[in-house]
Amino acid sequence: MISFYKIKPKFQKLLKPILVALFRFGITANQITVSSIVLSFFIGISLWFHTDYRWGLLVVPIGLLLRMALNALDGMMARTYNMQSKLGEVLNEIGDVISDLFIFIPMTQIKGLNHELLAFFIGLSIINEFAGFMGKLIGKERRYDGPMGKSDRAFLVGIICCILFFRPIGLIIINCIFIGASSLIVLSTVIRLKKGLRDG
Repeated sequence: MISFYKIKPKFQKLLKPILVALFRFGITANQITVSSIVLSFFIGISLWFHTDYRWGLLVVPIGLLLRMALNALDGMMARTYNMQSKLGEVLNEIGDVISDLFIFIPMTQIKGLNHELLAFFIGLSIINEFAGFMGKLIGKERRYDGPMGKSDRAFLVGIICCILFFRPIGLIIINCIFIGASSLIVLSTVIRLKKGLRDG
């Protein structure tokens, strides 16, 4: 299945010099994780007020790209410099869900987006992350399989905000996008659970 998770190794390779610099400055993996959560809050604020400050729409894709880098860096920092901990794992898992909520809920301010569809999308996203973590509990490792994972959802939201900045999206189009995305999340969740059970 096509997913941004498959290009993660190449993305991490690009971030290696930044990782080394952060370590030299005494930055820890948990500090990076918390920074990602705080960043997501400000991304959500920008999206919430985009009707008054249109430039807020451009803050979203830029912020999401930075968040993606931070999400990669915290894991790299923990593994490379032996900073893995139970607290770090909790922050990583809960932080991802909280960060998504900070960004997804303000999408209620996007004109034309059906709020029921958005709620369905958010609920499925949370279930998808839970299904991925279940892979570690019932199997051998945390599962990231399938389309429309965390990075894919971030890319989708960023693209939508970019398009909205330059021109409005029709009501039917934007709602169909979320119907399609929700369907892919369901598929991803099924794949993660099946592979988790198989490995277990």
